[in-house]
Amino acid sequence: MQENSTMQASGSDNFKGPQVTIGLDLGDRSSNYCVLNAAGDILLEDKLPTTSLAMKQLFGRMLRSRIAMETSTHSPWVSRLLTDLGHEVIVAHAQKVGLIVKSRKKDDRLDARTLARLARIDPELLSPVQHRSAEAQIHLTEIRARAELVRARTALVNSARGLAKSYGERLRKCGTQQVGRELAMGLSAELRAALDPLMREIESLNEHIKEYDRRIEKMAKDTYPEVKLLKQVKGVGDLIALGYFLTIEDPHRFKKSRDVGCFLGLQPGRRNSGESEPQMHITKEGDRYLRTLLVQGAHYILGPFGEDCDLRRWGQKLAERGGKKAKRRAVVAVARKLAVLLHRLWVSGEVYEPLRNSQKVARAAA
Repeated sequence: MQENSTMQASGSDNFKGPQVTIGLDLGDRSSNYCVLNAAGDILLEDKLPTTSLAMKQLFGRMLRSRIAMETSTHSPWVSRLLTDLGHEVIVAHAQKVGLIVKSRKKDDRLDARTLARLARIDPELLSPVQHRSAEAQIHLTEIRARAELVRARTALVNSARGLAKSYGERLRKCGTQQVGRELAMGLSAELRAALDPLMREIESLNEHIKEYDRRIEKMAKDTYPEVKLLKQVKGVGDLIALGYFLTIEDPHRFKKSRDVGCFLGLQPGRRNSGESEPQMHITKEGDRYLRTLLVQGAHYILGPFGEDCDLRRWGQKLAERGGKKAKRRAVVAVARKLAVLLHRLWVSGEVYEPLRNSQKVARAAA
């Protein structure tokens, strides 16, 4: 193999013939890349800044190539940019590429080389994922930003309650959205003064969260009217429906609605060998926040305000089996069923019938 400096001098013109395969290991400041020819020989290994300008200058001069990268903070925008330049882009699931994750000789240069070699042999070895569009990502960013504010509010409210208890006093019970300076009126003057800035910060977060709620409601109504199909299920509001819609984005990427449960990590893992079939926990792969939203929806469906429906009846039967974790398992199982149901309603456009299966059984028994 030639030295780096010699290959750099020749630029990208050396691989403008047959399609080449490129492994791109994305870093925060700079990224390593490795270029292979059709025979698998290394044509070039080098670095470039992780900026849109540098990407365009390098990859914009090349003919259509296969470029492989791992999922990362920068992979969404980089994959869209390279696709727009006409390249075939493969985004590998970062946790499923064992040759990289479990390697004992791991560095950015070798990672780029491994990505290129795997992409050249068989892209399926990279467990490719599909990034969402720029529009879906920016709208989903609003939902994620709201989630961060909710998380910050919860932490501050817990801190306020803990500080009050350590002084021998208590804030009365209420929802986090009701916490503010008014709630502290029952405290002693000195404790109220000490907690006043904290309470004002919580009030500010409440206002910002309400603003996000209004924006999400408007987005669901004006930009994505399809979410009405998902909101037919009682317990699925604008937040869950829109989060589901934007995360999945393309419902036809799944051959069957049941595949959505696996995609979101709500399916139990499997490690069967011979006659051994151990019971595994759910995989927890896929989007963690959407999984959280679906679990919240499942809690509502199984809770005191959930309407009578097939999902609720099925979940209650699971919970009645007993055991310390029966209720928790029932919630997760209902969340998985909910994910499947929402996908089915989305692709079919059907009117939701809460007791459809129960009515079928009743008619068959009559």
